[in-house]
Amino acid sequence: MTASTGVLDELHRLRTRLPQLTGALAASVDGLVLARDTPDAEAETVAALTAAALGVAVRLTEATGQGRFRELLVRGENGYVATYAAGTAAVLTVTAEPRVNVGRLHLEARRAGARIGELVDGALERP
Repeated sequence: MTASTGVLDELHRLRTRLPQLTGALAASVDGLVLARDTPDAEAETVAALTAAALGVAVRLTEATGQGRFRELLVRGENGYVATYAAGTAAVLTVTAEPRVNVGRLHLEARRAGARIGELVDGALERP
């Protein structure tokens, strides 16, 4: 199994565990799509916007003394967009319906992000 296959499998499992998710994607910290499980045809745009938001979030956590970036949650009229650190080189971004249990969203997405981080970081370490 390749890292990209493993990442896609993890996205599928996350969407199965949280049916209120409307999309999930893993991207590099510089905005390249690694894997996606979303009907949205604009995954590249979401990945690029995630990289931009990540840049601001990283600066904000550093400037306020909160340590390294871990997650970012945005709530809109029609639901949520959340981004989670996934190792050193990737992030997990999910979209969810407004009725999602945010605590469960955090729990499941943090776990998935950790597994995705292991897969991506492990692939980068191999020669």
